[in-house]
Amino acid sequence: MRLFVVLILFFSVIAPVKAAVMLIYHHVADNTPRVTSVTANELRQHLQYFKDNNFKVIGLDVLINHLKHATPIADNAVVLTFDDSFENNYTTAHPILMEFGYPYTIFISPGSIDNRVGPVLSWQQIKKMSADGVLVANHAMNHEYMTQLEPGENQADWLARMKQSILQAEQRIKEETGQNHQWLAYPYGEFNNALEALVKDLGFIGIGQQSGAIGSATLLTRIPRYPAAGQYANLASLSQKLHTLAFNITDYLLADQQIKDNPPTLRLQLKIDDFLPQQLTCYAGTETLKPHWLDDNTFEVTASKTLNRGRSRYNCTAPSLSKKGYFYWYSQPWLH
Repeated sequence: MRLFVVLILFFSVIAPVKAAVMLIYHHVADNTPRVTSVTANELRQHLQYFKDNNFKVIGLDVLINHLKHATPIADNAVVLTFDDSFENNYTTAHPILMEFGYPYTIFISPGSIDNRVGPVLSWQQIKKMSADGVLVANHAMNHEYMTQLEPGENQADWLARMKQSILQAEQRIKEETGQNHQWLAYPYGEFNNALEALVKDLGFIGIGQQSGAIGSATLLTRIPRYPAAGQYANLASLSQKLHTLAFNITDYLLADQQIKDNPPTLRLQLKIDDFLPQQLTCYAGTETLKPHWLDDNTFEVTASKTLNRGRSRYNCTAPSLSKKGYFYWYSQPWLH
């Protein structure tokens, strides 16, 4: 009887958790690489799904304001973003989004636009989108691999070059559109601790491409986004992403994306108030990783095999106690 009462009290004090989900799109077309594309019909299906299922599509500015001021995020909030400055964002996606009246953000690389690199937007098109209320933000000056040093470059030179890329891109966006949000979406989703520190020092928000929901404890230099293109474009996959929550991580002890040891160890400290520690499970590809708990709030996991060169990740998940059908989700990107 005592255990039953304790369980009732435990569950009664857990307030339903609220979280936002940010989605990343690139191409909206049927003749571009499938891995980074949705068709116009698929995009329309996504937007209709949000509308039919009472999801609240909010602007990235609204989300960032909530995170900065620690105010509650609207439940079932969704943020829409587009990377890489592709022209089909204007010709195909923009009319559909305007039809639904949904806010969204485009992350652009001004150097690519200035030099007409690929099928990219023109400044005239960007200005029209901006006038229509589209948020225009920073994707580095030339969509460079921001964690990579150039031949003969030292750490100080690299850091100075990254600072110039970020600030120059922000200045070009401000000159052309009047917008100056100081949000950086890392090209290719690649960042490391030093780049995060620079972003913070410059007063910018850093946005990645690793999967995960967004909550009040989300670190503002590595905000996650879910891919919504290619194999992830179908509604069954999208629905799963929309029903995820953010772990309340208090310390990223070993979570630098740019690894030195392979396989890497992920070590996180987090608050455990809406899931059971024994139900936390992590994955490295198809390998299931059993977390090793160092204390009541700190765990670590390490894959048993060397990770392939390039980009890879660990994913960790646990079912929510307060929201039936929802799962906490954290994705740790690795770069090597």
